[in-house]
Amino acid sequence: MTTMSTTAPAAPGAGRLTRMWRGRAEDAPWVRPAFLGLLAVTTALYLWNLSASGYANSFYSAAVQAGSESWKAFFFGSLDAANAITVDKPPAALWPMALSVRLFGLGSWQILVPEVLMGVATVAVLYAAVRRRFGAGAGLVAGGVLALTPVAALMFRFNNPDALLALLMTVAVYCVLRALEQDGGARWLVWAGVAFGFAFLAKTLQAFLILPPLALVYGVCAPGTIGRRIGRLALAGLAMIVSAGWWVALVELWPASSRPYVGGSQNNSFLELTFGYNGLGRINGNEVGSVGGGGRGGGQGGGWGETGIVRMFGDSVGGQISWLLPAALILLVAGLVVTWRAPRTDTARSAFLVWGGSLLITLAVFSFMAGIFHEYYTVALAPYVAALVGMGAAVLWEERNRLVASAALAVTVAVTAWWAWSLLGRTPEWMPWLRWAVLAAGAVAALGLLGAGRVDRRLGLGFAGLGLVAGLAGPCAYTLATVDSGHQGSIVTAGPAGAGFGGMRGGPGGGPGGGRDGGMRMAYGFPGAGQAPTGQTPNGQAPAGPGQGAQLPPGAPPQGQGQGQGQGRGQGQAQGQMPGAPPGAERGGTGGGMGGLLNGASVSAAAKAALLEDADDHTWAAAAIGAQNAASYQLATEKPVMAIGGFNGSDPSPTLDAFKRYVAEGRIHYFIASGGGGGGGGGMGGNGTSAQITAWVQDTFEQVAVGSSTFYDLTSPK
Repeated sequence: MTTMSTTAPAAPGAGRLTRMWRGRAEDAPWVRPAFLGLLAVTTALYLWNLSASGYANSFYSAAVQAGSESWKAFFFGSLDAANAITVDKPPAALWPMALSVRLFGLGSWQILVPEVLMGVATVAVLYAAVRRRFGAGAGLVAGGVLALTPVAALMFRFNNPDALLALLMTVAVYCVLRALEQDGGARWLVWAGVAFGFAFLAKTLQAFLILPPLALVYGVCAPGTIGRRIGRLALAGLAMIVSAGWWVALVELWPASSRPYVGGSQNNSFLELTFGYNGLGRINGNEVGSVGGGGRGGGQGGGWGETGIVRMFGDSVGGQISWLLPAALILLVAGLVVTWRAPRTDTARSAFLVWGGSLLITLAVFSFMAGIFHEYYTVALAPYVAALVGMGAAVLWEERNRLVASAALAVTVAVTAWWAWSLLGRTPEWMPWLRWAVLAAGAVAALGLLGAGRVDRRLGLGFAGLGLVAGLAGPCAYTLATVDSGHQGSIVTAGPAGAGFGGMRGGPGGGPGGGRDGGMRMAYGFPGAGQAPTGQTPNGQAPAGPGQGAQLPPGAPPQGQGQGQGQGRGQGQAQGQMPGAPPGAERGGTGGGMGGLLNGASVSAAAKAALLEDADDHTWAAAAIGAQNAASYQLATEKPVMAIGGFNGSDPSPTLDAFKRYVAEGRIHYFIASGGGGGGGGGMGGNGTSAQITAWVQDTFEQVAVGSSTFYDLTSPK
């Protein structure tokens, strides 16, 4: 007699959920939950206090707002929905944010959550890349190191293009590693080319920094004949050109009269922008149109600090990225020594060469570039450092029974703890006990790994865990300080108050807040940087009368709050204010100076009301010198505001004749001259187009006082 089973089959959805939680059948039970836990913790960490940053970099937020209103602005990356001028980068990094704002409305979370998701995705891709060859433990270490790198926690919660760039560079490396496997084939290499192409559309030529080592490693170490390898590299190159070139070709072939001016260029050409201001100019310092370009030679980076091999370890940069940089370099050498005699196609050695080559070439460029350099650029190094730490630690752990391997592990832990002790000493009044705890824990872990860890696996795991805690305690503390603070302006740094100000004492630093060129400090003598304009408080903001507070996105804290709260910033220090700097060097600044040019304005309720009145009768509600000033008024009103001269106020757009024609046609209502923390006058345009337009407006139209701001009504000539 046949007995029928009474057990009902599991629902397909339940089975998929179980597989998602359990992972691969061959994995240990803890692997998948640990990975999902890493992603969950990273997500929660990066979402914490997110709205404290408000619109973050208002320059890019204005372009996001414009792209959410106009598909043409979306495509070109225009600063306003009327398409006067673009940002000085390609638009790919703006597209996810613009789609979010189009779907959910304008606000801080709508702009910044896509950046958080990019950070979580980068951690996931890095884990997958490292785990595939070195195991889940190595992948978790790499992912954790990346998530807790201070500059990563900063930029994956900020709206500059670097978040998307870091994600796509990690994806490109992952694809190359897959292509290096025996069954990788051409498909993965083509996908790497696509990733490089879209990375170019995020931040132009920086995307190609790691191309040489990746192409070289594939050409030498990939399976197959040399002809086959070269053919696949050529195919990947074609994919890269197509994935980046379609947009470039459309912009260059589009009639200039019916598209926005290419911001950052002097001849309305994206190719000029790519190879000039955003290309070779960053290397040699000859950046036409920059606020501080021009190399100085002799180890100087123009207005951007000392160049040289120790730049990444210096006062202003070290706390952002260098916590585990010595460990990564030591472990890179150790990994290559261990795998040196492996066959040509060994994937472990190839991984060290790919990640190590990417780290070294990016490190070299950042260390010696004489053009514009900001501390947050170093987020590009974070995935490479994290991968090498995870892979190197795993390889040495497997070899720990050999004295040389255990000694290398011990030296790595000891050097990392010592360097964390040194970095924490740069902010001696902030958590002073931590540096000594890290040093002590690191010493104990190093001695344990050198001795008992070789003979007892469990004891060794305990000392290895202690070493990992010692190595991550410093960057974790800096990361917690970072997420506990708001960050606004174009140049921001991670960590507690004072962590990014080292360069201020002898030259440009790049401390928290500031503008796009926050490294240009008072010592460089920019006009108007020494005093606050009439009617403004020393921090460059308009006095807050009844109903005239600054316009911030919903959920954002008032200015000066949420930016200096918590142990991270301490002392109530606003993010944009530079400690020890004279009035006018803070957020806001003065007309024509670096402050108003490089940071947004504080828009009063009266100014917002004036701009909204009859705004629909004009193409642009107003025009202002410099993109940051225009962006603040545009974000407050959600109406197009023309940025005369682009970011720096130095681009020749619009010409005086074109501006006169717009005014005659009634397309611009107001010209914003000053007030509310915004810059006025000619910006950085000197005697150029911006200054000419300013002079013509002042001679031709009636001045109107709107709250603390000075407007000119372009519909009321004198």
